Amino acid sequence: MASSSSCCFTNNNNKRPSFKIFKNSSSCSSRSALVCWCIFFCSFFTSHSLSFYETSLPVSFSSTNIAAATPAPSYYLTPLPAQQQGKLVNTHHNHHQKKLIIILTSVVLVSALFLTALMAFFFKCLQFKSKSKKRVEDAEDPIGFRVAVTTHISISEPAKKIKDSDDKLSYKLFSWDEIQRLTRGFSTSSVIGEGGFSTVYLAHFPDSTLGAIKIPLHNERLNRLFKQELEILHHVRHDNIVNFIGYSNEQEDESALVFEYVSNGTLHEKIHGKEQLVVLPWKTRMSIAYQLARAIEYLHDHCSLQIVHGDIKASNVLLDDSNNCKLCDFGFAKMGFSSTIVPSSINPLVGSPGYMDPYYLRTGIASKKNDVYSFGVIVLELITGIEAFCPEKEQLLMSIAGPILRDVGKVVETVDARLAGDFNAEEAIAMASISALCLRQQASLRPSMAEISERISSHPSMPKLL
Repeated sequence: MASSSSCCFTNNNNKRPSFKIFKNSSSCSSRSALVCWCIFFCSFFTSHSLSFYETSLPVSFSSTNIAAATPAPSYYLTPLPAQQQGKLVNTHHNHHQKKLIIILTSVVLVSALFLTALMAFFFKCLQFKSKSKKRVEDAEDPIGFRVAVTTHISISEPAKKIKDSDDKLSYKLFSWDEIQRLTRGFSTSSVIGEGGFSTVYLAHFPDSTLGAIKIPLHNERLNRLFKQELEILHHVRHDNIVNFIGYSNEQEDESALVFEYVSNGTLHEKIHGKEQLVVLPWKTRMSIAYQLARAIEYLHDHCSLQIVHGDIKASNVLLDDSNNCKLCDFGFAKMGFSSTIVPSSINPLVGSPGYMDPYYLRTGIASKKNDVYSFGVIVLELITGIEAFCPEKEQLLMSIAGPILRDVGKVVETVDARLAGDFNAEEAIAMASISALCLRQQASLRPSMAEISERISSHPSMPKLL
């Protein structure tokens, strides 16, 4: 082979030795008679540089073989001294040790990351189960009870005035004996509302003023609902929300909520009542829409806790003697969040036919935008005079009002005929436009109640409602 160099060496320890390069052949020739393990190198010279390609071969050389096979100049490999061989062996060992450390470190890091992710997932699952257990199972609509305005309520026997915390308002704590006296022993003649989950009694205070006392039925689920409603009412105070006076909660089977009383009925009765002799005027309707918007805006943005009412409907809008709006019934309300997921497998979807947000029905997501949708339905009721849902005809207002939302030119044609043309066409068109925004199928595209209130009050043709 041309341009090659070779050497032979003694391997007494049966270990593969290390080598260094010599330019003369004497060292290697002196060992030529020995049979040894040799490393054969093919060398290539390029501009005074030398490359080696290594193979292990058992060979035996004589001095003449080496001399004859080796052109000048030749490079020979001979074993390194034992001390230097040890250094090279250690270097080789350290290299493998470093590789092993890198591999082990990588395995440990990957395992740690996997365990961390697994623990996080497990924690989230536990957290979800915990929240699910704490959620109150929603119930059917207890009743739309009638409550309303009483400027002052005084009781001959002093009731305790309490304030549970800094962000809660002060209310009276009634004894159960007081509740019995105010309802005249829970007389059937005092019943003003009754449903599957509670009964509402007219309360007769000693100063001849009236109130409304809600007595819930009792089971484990309804007791939780009572506590939830009571907690929410502790944070609510607004001119357009029914005034909460106090409560009794001495025992779980002796609980009551005490409200002011409204004698002028509900918005549903005023618009859809068959015995109504007087049609609700257009300006009154617009005023009610604005006041209701302000009440819902307060719940969403301005009370100490963010509250989603969850059951905005005409029968939960009470009217005082001056037709001022009073929103009531917080049995389905949720507090302290802007949006949450309520899986239907845990809690049944709740609400009233005709007012329920279709997005809520599809996804189970309860949010402020559910209230916005329901408000849009009430606005349509005020414009058209048609019920949100007619059980006799099994007909939804939305199925009738579709043309209004798609064609502004048809709004005037669909205004409540009982008004006999006594309405402001510009206001009707503006309110229909607001309703259309509230009724968008995608909840995120609906305006906030603050935006709705601002839009109603700032419209140039709207009456001065502030």
